[in-house]
Amino acid sequence: MSNFTKTLIILSTLSAIFLCGTVVYYVSSAEDYKQKNADVRAEMDASQKSEENALKQFNEEKDRKQRMEQDLNKSISALKASSTELKNSLDKAEREKAQLLQKVTTSASAVESLTKTNEQQGGLLAEKLAELKKVESQQIKDQKELNETTAKLIEKMAIIDTMDAKIKRLIEEKTDLQANLNKTLQPAGEEAVTTPITAHKSFAQPVQTITSGDIGLKGLITAVDMKHSMASISIGIADGVKQNMKFHVTRGSEFICDLIILDVESEEAVGILDLVQQQPMVGDNISTNL
Repeated sequence: MSNFTKTLIILSTLSAIFLCGTVVYYVSSAEDYKQKNADVRAEMDASQKSEENALKQFNEEKDRKQRMEQDLNKSISALKASSTELKNSLDKAEREKAQLLQKVTTSASAVESLTKTNEQQGGLLAEKLAELKKVESQQIKDQKELNETTAKLIEKMAIIDTMDAKIKRLIEEKTDLQANLNKTLQPAGEEAVTTPITAHKSFAQPVQTITSGDIGLKGLITAVDMKHSMASISIGIADGVKQNMKFHVTRGSEFICDLIILDVESEEAVGILDLVQQQPMVGDNISTNL
């Protein structure tokens, strides 16, 4: 065998060995690529699933964010409305505060004025109470004097009643004497002169009344006794009243009667009624001038 053939055989053998190595390497590389491809495909599937999950989570987060934004917008709107309402309430409160301050100022002025008025009224009340005490004291004094006058008037009326009884008895005695005298004078043909007996009041008429038209005295009737045709008045010696002075008793514009003074005290007087047109009453006016 020639060297060339040996060389070709060796080269063929080396080529076969190289080709076998190449095939072996290719086969092993193909298995590796196939495994890597499977791994890559698995990773791609996992990545796709992760992407889908991420997209799903993203959409869920997006929806939740939109809901939160809507809720937040609603809350913001509610807060804005509440803020507007609070602002309106605050403005209203400020106006009411200003009105209340004005009222307080007005009330303070009114209270101050009322306090001054109360102080003035208190002073006036104290003065009126002092005057009332004086009036009450005077009333007590007048009532005491009136009681004394009434007692005196009753005493004088009792005296007048006694005098009336005596006058009646004297009239009866005079009538009996007149009858006896007529019986005595009848046999001689004579007759006693009969003195007419007039109705006698329960009081003695004053001899002469005092004209007092220029004096101008005025007062009131304080007591009336129609049984004895007498009355008492509210003025006396201290006012210029004198015995036998004549007063005219009136009620409004009506003439009631005249009153002729019989007895005078310091602050009251008692008289008899004359020219009676109406029955006098306590409180009727008296004056020396009509």
